[in-house]
Amino acid sequence: MTAKEVRLVSGAGEQLGIVPIEEALAKAEELGVDLVEIAPQAEPPVCKLIDYGKFLYQREKKAKEALKHQKIVEIKEMKLKPSIADHDFSYRAKQMQEFLQGGDKVKITIRFRGRERDHTEKGFVLADKVIEAMKEWGTPEKPPKLEGRQIVFVLNPKAKK
Repeated sequence: MTAKEVRLVSGAGEQLGIVPIEEALAKAEELGVDLVEIAPQAEPPVCKLIDYGKFLYQREKKAKEALKHQKIVEIKEMKLKPSIADHDFSYRAKQMQEFLQGGDKVKITIRFRGRERDHTEKGFVLADKVIEAMKEWGTPEKPPKLEGRQIVFVLNPKAKK
């Protein structure tokens, strides 16, 4: 540090004023704590009297605590055919509902094979049926889109109140 004076702040956060650097170091030595430069770009630089090891420990502890409460959103995929039976559809709808309630996104893929490719409108009808069945738990990110031999769209979970 090249500054001749610093703005000194106590560990509790109260201002101790602008003091010469030697006096600030003596005060830190007297209290048995470290003199930590908080804002070097300020005029004069701001220094705080704290136990630096304890400060680092508490900062690391806060970061770990924040990670614990973080929810990682996964994308679950459901593959359907345009000629799906009613019972199969209801079973898949129940699975999609569980995924959405768990906070995960659901990617729905409706695949066309062989002659099914001539009747893509059946796939869009099925996509509308899925969106209608899931409207209570999720909303589509974008409208269903035909990409090659399949219709693809993603459902986002609704925000919890």
